[in-house]
Amino acid sequence: MKGAIIAGAALPFSRVRGANDRIRVGVVGLGGRGVGAHIPSFEKQKDVSVIAVSDPDRERMGKATKSIQSKFSHGVEQYVDMRRMFDRKSIDVIGNATQNYWHGLSTIWACQAGKHVYVEKPLSHYIWEGRQMVNAARKHGRIVQCGTQHRSENLITQAIKWVREGNLGKIKYITAFANKPRVSCGKRATPLPIPDTLDYDLWCGPARKVPIYRDRLQYDCSFDFNTGDGESCNQGVHEIDVARWCLGEKMLPRRVMSIGGRFVFNDACDVPNTQIIYYDFPTAPILYEVHNLYKAKNSKEMPTFRGERVGVIVNCEGGSISLYRGIAWDNEGKQLKSFSGGGDHFVNFIEAVRSNRREKLNAEVLEGHLSTAVCHTGNISYRLGEKASTKEMRARVRDVPLFGEMLDRLLEHLSAHEIDVDAGTVTLGPWLRIDRENERFKDSEPANRLARGFYREPYIVPDLSG
Repeated sequence: MKGAIIAGAALPFSRVRGANDRIRVGVVGLGGRGVGAHIPSFEKQKDVSVIAVSDPDRERMGKATKSIQSKFSHGVEQYVDMRRMFDRKSIDVIGNATQNYWHGLSTIWACQAGKHVYVEKPLSHYIWEGRQMVNAARKHGRIVQCGTQHRSENLITQAIKWVREGNLGKIKYITAFANKPRVSCGKRATPLPIPDTLDYDLWCGPARKVPIYRDRLQYDCSFDFNTGDGESCNQGVHEIDVARWCLGEKMLPRRVMSIGGRFVFNDACDVPNTQIIYYDFPTAPILYEVHNLYKAKNSKEMPTFRGERVGVIVNCEGGSISLYRGIAWDNEGKQLKSFSGGGDHFVNFIEAVRSNRREKLNAEVLEGHLSTAVCHTGNISYRLGEKASTKEMRARVRDVPLFGEMLDRLLEHLSAHEIDVDAGTVTLGPWLRIDRENERFKDSEPANRLARGFYREPYIVPDLSG
């Protein structure tokens, strides 16, 4: 045993927990979110304790254990293989801070083991996988919260309620955006050495087990489609979730299209660092923009949209509102109203666990699945795209003026980096029509293959749709 075990019998899962019942937590994935958010956010709550940790990297696990001992004055059990931790009957809750490609299978395993789960965003690595996570939660009666924490911010809740009450008139469209600087992943001539402290097969899990040619193993796996989903899903799920929430949409869009590429870096990662996506919902369209490059070639400033680097702006007949800032304006730019107030997503999760009522969750697994799946549709369009000229791009969006305006911003941004946009440097994705009822694409088997996903034996996500 690597640390002290907190004594006490496990609570029956069918029972509603009282305010003084101790909830025991196991945290899997000990990177920035696991150590920096999950562990302290659980530990600060009354009668909630982290009693076990798991990571295929023994070095990271050892550091996390020492941190818990130092900050919270108790030891924890350590497990290289998360399945051994899930088998532990005294654990009630799993804090899942694994990387994107592990979220699905690990959450399903935890549900099958009778654990409630707080799982980081984006919920899934594939559309089909996300639906199986919902199915697992339902089949096993588990409470599963997705880490889209804006759902617990009071200012956003109030602002969305105010918009949906019609105070700005009908919603015309929503522009969501993320202008976050990223650096190159690097491009090695030889594979990255894997440290002896890491079980690489377990680390790869469901993903293809291949040599790594980027400079960092861990976080940069978010920017490789084998293990990650790029900025439009990694960060974008936050904005898309808030935008979809505002629209009240409970299904995927009717169609989707993406344009973009990976520019300047010339590295070993393959997700776009500059991307625009049009999500065509019946209520109103959602437009999404990603810029990971600075404003221009020699600039150190990031692009902004209406003064914000990352945000969601709802454009209505009678004005607009920034949902992240909580500020509404009329059509002349005069401020009409402001909102304030925070919230705690982890507290909301524990409250739902204590009551054994999933309806108390602010970001229940189904909501996390829908928002993540929306983001996946955009990436699927991008991944099926081909290099195109400016003329071809404009022709593709000719009938959608809002998309045309977003394309103008994209081309202007790339030109500021001295990228020849007429030389076939930009990837133009196809319009993909979506079977909203079945979460599949119409008339595109290649798109459906990407939606279904790929898994490596023995790390196969089970089909729980029956």
